[in-house]
Amino acid sequence: MDFEEFVLAAPVSDLDDEVAAREHADAVEFRMDLADDPLEGLDDYDGELPVIATNRAEWEGGEADEDGRIDALAEAARTDFVAAIDVELAALTEADGEGAEALAAARAEDTATIVSVHDFEGTPEMGVLAELLGEACSLGDVGKLAVTAEDGGDALDLLRVTHEFNAVDAPVATMAMGEAGRHTRAVAPLYGSRIGYAPADPENATAPGQYDAATLRTLVDNLR
Repeated sequence: MDFEEFVLAAPVSDLDDEVAAREHADAVEFRMDLADDPLEGLDDYDGELPVIATNRAEWEGGEADEDGRIDALAEAARTDFVAAIDVELAALTEADGEGAEALAAARAEDTATIVSVHDFEGTPEMGVLAELLGEACSLGDVGKLAVTAEDGGDALDLLRVTHEFNAVDAPVATMAMGEAGRHTRAVAPLYGSRIGYAPADPENATAPGQYDAATLRTLVDNLR
């Protein structure tokens, strides 16, 4: 998976739900941290859509504790149907840098890497947005930045930084969470965001402000 074109990923906690995502999604984001036995689920997977494996830490909005989290993500990177893994930027840059194990496993298997940053409190100023996104892009194949917009100005800042990175052909995935930034999920692809996240069933949203997959696909396609 090279993310040269926009990819709509449907988050799932059970890979059996991939069937419902096929009509509108290009991939499924398998939330390993929300699954009962994620590695067994990957071993048994026989779906059609490629898998983006995410094992989100509790400290970045997920439910995975640290015991074995990165080991499981590294193992996922070695699995046939996994086309990409998502590793938090902080897991690569903090003192222990334990996320490097998963990154190395992905590179050894030619599995794409998404290095992500999530801010559930607000939207940093433009300089900080660019710094975070630049660091994520330098470590992964795609730099992902999800912030929480409090107003239209925050949304505009996110779109501007997306445009600036796209202008130098740096693959990014950007979105603003919350109602004030919800429209960025449909608009950011016009400015160069390469990945959008939308569940097949709106009740299965994994982040504030997500559209369902059918709606996001329609919005993105109609705006282009």
